[in-house]
Amino acid sequence: MRTDGYLREYYRRQVRKFGGFRSPAANKKAIIAVAHKLIVIIWHVLATGRPYQDLGADYFTTRMDPDKERRRLVAKLEAQGLGVTLEPAA
Repeated sequence: MRTDGYLREYYRRQVRKFGGFRSPAANKKAIIAVAHKLIVIIWHVLATGRPYQDLGADYFTTRMDPDKERRRLVAKLEAQGLGVTLEPAA
């Protein structure tokens, strides 16, 4: 991939998910995942007639909500029977 964009970041995330950049199997699985993503994008472009608009390389980082993540992690710990008290870092 030659440009920074949504698909490049998607590829990197998939490689990490499947085992890291040193694993040949992870690279192959990530390439298949990106190929599938491209097929879905092409289908949507052909079905709707609208041009493809790249979501950007920062798509995955900008859609994270820190408060939602904090609530999810606290609920996960409480489900395991642990009491959680959040305090600001000193």
